[in-house]
Order: sequence, then C-alpha cells, then structure tokens
Amino acid sequence: MERDGQLELYLAVAAQLKEAHTRVRALQVPEGVRMALTRKLLVITAAAKHDLADATRRLERFMADLDEGRFPGEDR
Repeated sequence: MERDGQLELYLAVAAQLKEAHTRVRALQVPEGVRMALTRKLLVITAAAKHDLADATRRLERFMADLDEGRFPGEDR
C-alpha cells in the first residue's frame, strides 16, 4: 500500500516538473535567466531521486517564485 502512495507522489512531482519546464520555456526573459531557471529545475529533478519530500518543497517554492515573477539574475 505504501509503495502505491509513493508512486502516486512521484507521478505528481513528475507532472509538476513537466509543467514547470513548459512554463520556463514560455517565459519572455533573457536567455541567462531562462538558463538559471532551467538549472534550478534540474537540481530539483536530481533531488527528487534521493529526497522526494525536499524536492516537492523546492518545486512548490520554485512555482511560487514563477507565479510572483521572481526570477534569478534579475536586478530589481
């Protein structure tokens, strides 16, 4: 039973990562900002292989930053 829950969580995180990558590709930002966002997503993806809970928290923060328009490398 627990394995099923873990698999569902992995599938949910995978779907969220896919959505995040799609959103990053669609952003109208300088290439350096897009590269920094992509690197963050790659780090989150790698973290998901070892610590799914931490990766989920990181991904939620990342998506919140996207929603708020907070991007790395932009001077504000």
